[in-house]
Formats: sequence, C-alpha cells, structure tokens
Amino acid sequence: MDLFSSEKVINILPFDGTTNNHGVILSKSDADFYFKALLETIPWENDQAIIFGKIITTKRKVAWFGDSEFSYTYSKITKKAKIWTDELFVLKKIIEKETNETYNSCLLNLYHSGDEGMAYHSDGEKMLKKNGAIASVSLGATRNFSFKHKKNNQKVDVILEHGSLLVMKDETQTHWLHRLPTTKKVTSPRINLTFRTIEL
Repeated sequence: MDLFSSEKVINILPFDGTTNNHGVILSKSDADFYFKALLETIPWENDQAIIFGKIITTKRKVAWFGDSEFSYTYSKITKKAKIWTDELFVLKKIIEKETNETYNSCLLNLYHSGDEGMAYHSDGEKMLKKNGAIASVSLGATRNFSFKHKKNNQKVDVILEHGSLLVMKDETQTHWLHRLPTTKKVTSPRINLTFRTIEL
C-alpha cells in the first residue's frame, strides 16, 4: 500500500476554500512512535491568551518550533520558537513530500482528553503566509473537527484519526472558521501538529 498516494486526497469544503483530507498517511507503528516521542520529549507549556484584557491559561498545552528562534504572536501573546527536534524535522520532511509544500514552523497542541478542545476561530495572524498551506497532523485519540462558513454558517465535519493529515489552504481561513469540539466520549490524549509558513 502506498501511504503517499495523492489519489485519496479529497477537498472537503464545498466552496470558498481548499481543505484537503489526505486521510491516514503514517503507518500505525510510525504514528505510535511519534506520539510517544513527542508526548515525552516536547517541553509542553499551558497555552495563554488575552481575552477582554485578562490573561487566560488553558488546560491544553502547546509548543512552538521552527527553522529559527523567531517570535510569533497569536491571541495577543508572543511566543519564541525552539529549533526542530529530530522527530519533528523528520515529520516536517514527510509532510512536505506528501503536500508538495514547504513549512518553516510548527505549532503543537496537546489535548489531554476530550474535555479539552478549541472554539471556532480562523488562523489569520499577519505573520502567516497569506492563503498558505497549514498542514495538520493528528496523533493519538481520534477526534471530530468542524468547519463553519463565516457568512452562511454552513458546517462541515471531518474525523481526524491517529496518523492522519488535513491541509487547509487557499481562501479557507478567509471564509471558514474551524474548531475542535469537546466530547465526553474521548478519555485519552491527542497531539496535533500544525505545520505552517511564517513570513519574516
């Protein structure tokens, strides 16, 4: 089986953007290896955001890596990237080959269980390459992922499995919001890697 076949790639959005579902691209053994390695070696920190002038600390943990130690601001909080670990660099190369894109940074999210999620938002930070690809790799627990059109509220749901890849690009961030809904059905952790391009 060719795990890097583009024949199974499907754009799940009906209009106003491109979000390609590549499905599972890593073997179970590789996905298990990277999940364990990242869970144990990444310097995870609780995420912070400024909402209505107050600093909010989330249960979800994050880490930021890239080609260099550049700064990146989202939710009004500035973070400094760390240099790629060996495992992240190998994953970056795998994803670049699969998507035919290049990335210079990665935001990692650790959701300890289904109790932790992310509200509707779009990745529209000014430092991000406009209409650039954001490659989302899922490791660990299977979770539902939802899109909502900004004008007509049309919704699209997709299941993100262990070792799967979803790529948002073109005008997706302009016209669509996305979220990771919470759920009581999931009790195990999930790691999400979002490879992206920062314009310095």
